[in-house]
Amino acid sequence: MNYQQELAASKDDPEGFWRKKSEALEWFKKPEKILTQDKDGIHHWFADGEMNTAYMALDYHVENGRADQAALIYDSPVTNTKKTYTYRELRDEVALIAGMLADLGVEKGDRVIVYMPMIPQAAMAMLACARIGAIHSVVFGGFAAPELALRIDDAKPKVILSASCGIEIKRVIEYKPLIDNAIEIAEHTPKNVVVFQRPEATAELSRDGDLDWLETVSKAQPAECTPVKGSDLLYILYTSGTTGKPKGVVRENGGHAVAMKYSMSAIYDMKPGEVFWSASDVGWVVGHSYIVYAPLLQGCTTIFFEGKPIMTPDAGAFWRVISEHKVKALFTAPTAFRAIKKEDPNGDFIKKYDLSSFETLFAAGERLDPPTYEWLNEQFKLPIIDNWWQTETGWPISSNMRGIEKMPIKPGSSTVPVPGYDIHILDDNGQEVVANKQGNIAIKLPLPPSCLTTIWGDINRFKSSYLETFPGYYTSGDGGYIDEDGYLFVMGRTDDVINVSGHRLSTGEMEEIIATHPAVAECAVIGRSDELKGQMPLGFAILKSGVDTDHLDIKKALVQLMREKIGAVACYKDTVIVERLPKTRSGKILRKTLRQLVDGEDYVIPSTIDDPTILDEIQQELK
Repeated sequence: MNYQQELAASKDDPEGFWRKKSEALEWFKKPEKILTQDKDGIHHWFADGEMNTAYMALDYHVENGRADQAALIYDSPVTNTKKTYTYRELRDEVALIAGMLADLGVEKGDRVIVYMPMIPQAAMAMLACARIGAIHSVVFGGFAAPELALRIDDAKPKVILSASCGIEIKRVIEYKPLIDNAIEIAEHTPKNVVVFQRPEATAELSRDGDLDWLETVSKAQPAECTPVKGSDLLYILYTSGTTGKPKGVVRENGGHAVAMKYSMSAIYDMKPGEVFWSASDVGWVVGHSYIVYAPLLQGCTTIFFEGKPIMTPDAGAFWRVISEHKVKALFTAPTAFRAIKKEDPNGDFIKKYDLSSFETLFAAGERLDPPTYEWLNEQFKLPIIDNWWQTETGWPISSNMRGIEKMPIKPGSSTVPVPGYDIHILDDNGQEVVANKQGNIAIKLPLPPSCLTTIWGDINRFKSSYLETFPGYYTSGDGGYIDEDGYLFVMGRTDDVINVSGHRLSTGEMEEIIATHPAVAECAVIGRSDELKGQMPLGFAILKSGVDTDHLDIKKALVQLMREKIGAVACYKDTVIVERLPKTRSGKILRKTLRQLVDGEDYVIPSTIDDPTILDEIQQELK
């Protein structure tokens, strides 16, 4: 079946299409109801099936000839550590951690926050939750205590699983003080905090309920797999909302497993036994989908890399990993390639390694800009594939379907809709636009398996955020167009969420933080284009009358404030002190115009602006 036939089959008979895909997995009880709707009109896939994601990802392979195959390879240049876990070894470790959680009173449906660096125990923690039917919520270790506290109060975890520290290129970040601070801020108090002690920093276990990971696991018995319904939740993953309050995207077990398994073959052309590397972090959706779950569901070997594309130790880090572990496909954010290109513009490090195993390079998390694509294309004589998707969907919306039909590549395009997604470009009135005309990217309902079915604890926010703008469609919040060949071009966010190295961050939240500084009267934050990171936040602040504090001191204080409240991941470095901000007559700040001005783009002065001369003033400040 070619791509067009596969896409047509997914549209003409979605239930038949996905029933067939579900048969590639080992269910305890096969689903009979493939697609159902609840009282709120929300669609669910495979709701009545019985299964266990950890069983499908581990036990099944152990029982079917892959027990001694490498499941996970841990490669940590920051600690000079390498370790390989076979499918049997990984299953046994996961079963013990699941037993530990059960001993701590964690039951099916309970939440567990995983606040960990890129060590194998992070993947084990996720799979252990899945094994006993608990719902995990992974929080990226780079987030500061207030961000963690928000997630503790929203998810209300029974247990937090963590490590004593994360390791950056030049510093060690101790996690336990951040957790303690977050628990102090939060209203909800988890029963236990279990800490995996790392030699680089030892955490003080001084609070009631603090436990040492290895000591507690040593007392546990292996837990069996708990059967769950296809519609039971596997995880909650928080993504930035424009209000500053994070949204808990939920993922159901059944649809997730089916989509992950399908995508590994259909999109990534990966077969059981082959080595797949997603150079991301488990704190992000890419890490959930393509470091942990999808490769293991497919019986592949996954790489768990604790390092950076440069400085660990050099710009050849990625190529060493590919060469050493015989990686077939690499998947990472374009920002990694921009960093490598900056350090090694001629690709000298690439030439040092045997990359004969390397067949395809995939990019996602932000737009693969044409200059980066061209550089990669010069360096490698292999396909450079962009795919576009979101935390909300959990897997690609559009891509080059390498396992079905290898399609021509168009720089700047994420190629075509993935089967299961019915993509439409709509104007602001919800009318479909012609080819090559930009509009709102929307997906006709029902969404395919693995996409979110609500926001944790807030169905009304789910509906207002995604379903009400264009009735009958999921609103992606991204703008773009489809060309005459059916190729999708994603041009960027239509709201005020910016994308820094593939991490979606709320400018609204940043503005709230800047506004807490005693000298600041009003502010705005935009995402300006950045060659390395895609976008970087830039703040504009109006100071209160009579403030005589040195401007440099204020700017430094705002950087520190952002680091404390959000974390280093925000990459906030620059603030422009201005007298006024461009606004509409009704008082709305013209952020899009500000963005265009900062990036040196042509812009039309909006007819609604209250005073056009403000733009000239800001241009002078920027110089």
